[in-house]
Amino acid sequence: MSFISSRLRFLLASAILVLGTKALRADDAVKMTVLRLPSGLRFGLIGERPTHPAPTLFVLQGSLDLALKEPIYTEIGRIMARHGFISVMVEAPAHGEDHRPGEPANELAAWCTRLEHGEDFIRDFTTKARAVLDYLVKENYTDPTRVAACGTSRGGFLAFHLAAVEPRIRCIGGIAALSDLTELREFKNTDHRTQAEALALSTLVPRLVGRPAWIGIGNNDARVGTDQVIAFSRLLVKASVATQKGDGGVPVEVIINSSAGHHSRVEDHELLATWLLKQFAVKP
Repeated sequence: MSFISSRLRFLLASAILVLGTKALRADDAVKMTVLRLPSGLRFGLIGERPTHPAPTLFVLQGSLDLALKEPIYTEIGRIMARHGFISVMVEAPAHGEDHRPGEPANELAAWCTRLEHGEDFIRDFTTKARAVLDYLVKENYTDPTRVAACGTSRGGFLAFHLAAVEPRIRCIGGIAALSDLTELREFKNTDHRTQAEALALSTLVPRLVGRPAWIGIGNNDARVGTDQVIAFSRLLVKASVATQKGDGGVPVEVIINSSAGHHSRVEDHELLATWLLKQFAVKP
């Protein structure tokens, strides 16, 4: 499939993020190995298989197929691989092999459909992601004391949800991260607004306090809601202040940039990578 046709498909699925002006070179691409759990669940591994348990980053967004075609979705993995990290990609709900016949082609609309049918699609996802982590630890890919999670847009939303139920995740990052489903146009007309609101990242704050977090957002992101993302970050900061002793800094970093709209830039991945390496005491 050509770059242009894949771009059009991405637009139709309402999943596009505008790329930054800094171009990715062809030789910057990182090979992704597609693996399966004994259950059949597929996941992607970015970087070489380590000779001993390695620090591991969950990189979340949409489908593996899209990540293979669009270099921006493996950019953070490319950077972290230089420092001995492996990165893992698990398909989001209703994406890739998790998309079901008859569901809307727009995967976020499929999220809404599942919510309205009473499905806990977020718990289903985090259960799968934790199973992947268990496998990687068992097979000596991953050092369970050095695990992080990050994601772009809906992937950031999933990364924070995963961290909320997985204590092995030491720190979390989100680029243009979705924080509240009700900000999405796909959820505007749902009559299950209360159930959607119950999945907002603000509800996770008590389970995230104490773990470092990095959040990047454009100053006018109408797709996921800049104000909602900032409000989530403020709740996380305030909760952290309430639990810590002394006047030490709060480990929540928020970057508000001037990019237009819903935007994922190479620069964001570089900033996040530098921050992640600092959390693991690795020199950039």
